[in-house]
Amino acid sequence: MSGAPRDGRLGVGIVGAGRVGPVLGAALGGAGHALVGISAVSDESRDRAEAMLPRVPVLDVPELVERSELVLLAVPDAELPGLVAGLAAIGAWQPGQLVVHTAPGEGTGVLAPAAVAGAIPLAIHPALAFTGTSLDLVRLRESWCAVTAPAPVLPIALALVVELGAEPVVVAEAHRAAYAEAIRIATAAPAAALAEAVAELRVLGVEQPGRLLGSLVRSSVENALQAASGEDEPR
Repeated sequence: MSGAPRDGRLGVGIVGAGRVGPVLGAALGGAGHALVGISAVSDESRDRAEAMLPRVPVLDVPELVERSELVLLAVPDAELPGLVAGLAAIGAWQPGQLVVHTAPGEGTGVLAPAAVAGAIPLAIHPALAFTGTSLDLVRLRESWCAVTAPAPVLPIALALVVELGAEPVVVAEAHRAAYAEAIRIATAAPAAALAEAVAELRVLGVEQPGRLLGSLVRSSVENALQAASGEDEPR
């Protein structure tokens, strides 16, 4: 199998119908790639897949991998090593097949069992808090993706990010754990603080505290990011 058809379009299989997989599948489909299928186990994930990717068939993972030129592994981080190794054990990976995972703390090392079989390993993590809805497709266009890949195939990973509508930033294999920790800090602290603020406002009788805090939080975060980046203040 060739990982790059003559016209540049790929048959994409999505493993995982959580909040991330269907959105990235929709973005790749919008870029002209063919969606060959998605795996979904729970009723909730099947509903999400149907909402985001109507008419895309739900397939078992081995069949999905067999049919796909690009396999997108959008599964929880803890499940990724076992999934990759398990598919290698049954001979599912194919030479020239692109294999992309979305785990923030992993580079391409976790895809070694697939690479041994001749697959091309890529790690792409969108720095976005996904909702699993079409809103994410809009937000992707304002987002960045951390990319890790062997040098010869790095341009492929960068091109995929651009097709998703995002901006790529290269993160070295050795730095993925530190990158994941930075992402954890950036998302965990605001969530805890907002929950406390919302609770306080509800005690005061504010019926829609989220709306009250929305513009305040957005402007505060933008100001903080601007200051931390050393950017000039807008004039």
